[in-house]
Amino acid sequence: MAELTFDLVVLGGGSGGYAAAIRASELGMNVALIEKDKVGGTCLHRGCIPTKALLHAAEVADVSREAAAYGVISQLTGIDMNGVNAYRDNIVTKKYKGLQGLIKARGITTIDGEGRITSPTTVQVGEDTIVGKNVVLATGSYSKSLPGLEIGGRVITSETALQMNWVPERVAILGGGVIGVEFASVWRSFGSEVTVIEGLPHLVPNEEEVISKNLERAFRKRGIDFKVGVRFSGVTQSDAGVIVSMEDGSTVEADILLVAVGRGPATANCGYEELGITMDRGYVITNERLATNVPGVYAVGDIVPGLQLAHRGYQHGIFVAEEIAGLNPIVIDDVNIPKVTYCEPEIACVGLSEEKAAEKYGADKIQAYEYNLAGNGKSEILGTAGIVKAIRVIDGPIVGVHMIGARVGELVGEAQLVVNWEAQPEDIAPLVHAHPTQNESLGETFLYLAGKPLHTL
Repeated sequence: MAELTFDLVVLGGGSGGYAAAIRASELGMNVALIEKDKVGGTCLHRGCIPTKALLHAAEVADVSREAAAYGVISQLTGIDMNGVNAYRDNIVTKKYKGLQGLIKARGITTIDGEGRITSPTTVQVGEDTIVGKNVVLATGSYSKSLPGLEIGGRVITSETALQMNWVPERVAILGGGVIGVEFASVWRSFGSEVTVIEGLPHLVPNEEEVISKNLERAFRKRGIDFKVGVRFSGVTQSDAGVIVSMEDGSTVEADILLVAVGRGPATANCGYEELGITMDRGYVITNERLATNVPGVYAVGDIVPGLQLAHRGYQHGIFVAEEIAGLNPIVIDDVNIPKVTYCEPEIACVGLSEEKAAEKYGADKIQAYEYNLAGNGKSEILGTAGIVKAIRVIDGPIVGVHMIGARVGELVGEAQLVVNWEAQPEDIAPLVHAHPTQNESLGETFLYLAGKPLHTL
């Protein structure tokens, strides 16, 4: 049995955990990072990076299939899933090695094993006691299911979907949120018949309704079927496939059922309740500065109620390290953290929806505008439809930007600066957006809201 002492102990080496460790090390702290699997967590190994690699392979398949429209002679003869998986794994391996090297270069002590917090300053890992002046909880999340819906066989989660070495002919997806529509997009590009089942009235129900409707229109055009406003009631499976039943009596037959109903906080058996940390349905409750009710113990990332995004984890980790160091960092509300859904077409947003802006400022105090990507030269070249929608306070700042279209995730960087810096359209109107770029669509939207439209009426 050993006792090791550090300035900061981080329990969990995913996005939030390793960001906290790296920033704390930069600020001169002696840091221990405890991880039972691999540093990088779900995002690097089972989430963001591998799924986006699949989505890029899917884009290549679509471009190959449609090449004749661009005057290029090409033929798509099939999908080699072993090759796709090798491409994906190579990317993950490179990023993992790079992260390991970065953590080592920062002088962070990595401790392999399953940690359990036993006091405000100690984490137990096997027979070793790791002592820290402060402790950061960053144990991440797991794929949820529905009550009574057992995962196994042909009923799978995204983790299993990522490891498949075959393309199913027919796929049913339970859940029309981010994970569901991304896998729907991949499998359709690979040639599968896809049906998405969503209990709420629209796909991606957390987005602006106009964005959801645009996605549904695009999915219909792509041949992706979906059932919205219907509740799942059960599934039976056999050697031949699955039959998914809905409460309205309808059924969907498929080779597999992907359960994509969200992710839950991975906090069980970590010692949180026993230490007296305030919890709610498995989530760790913190104040706005990410401190728990136990002095010296903080929580970051997916275990804190709110958006479950890797980059929110990064921001949390950096914030907590700076908070412990006494730098008094600025709080960024979840609503002002950018979100991207990487289906085809992509969805990106930051800030308030029109409905929320009306609730906050008054319906007569806001103005919204939707710019159609049909007017954007680069979007026409790419062959994408979609919109950019921005909401401003009249005589005030832009408070929300919502987009759908191919590659619009790359535009959300400017959008988040505009929203977080409370820029007014009049502030941005004199600035030049390069031509021809999709970025011009933001410029045109802000020009309109500033009362000086160029390529719009």
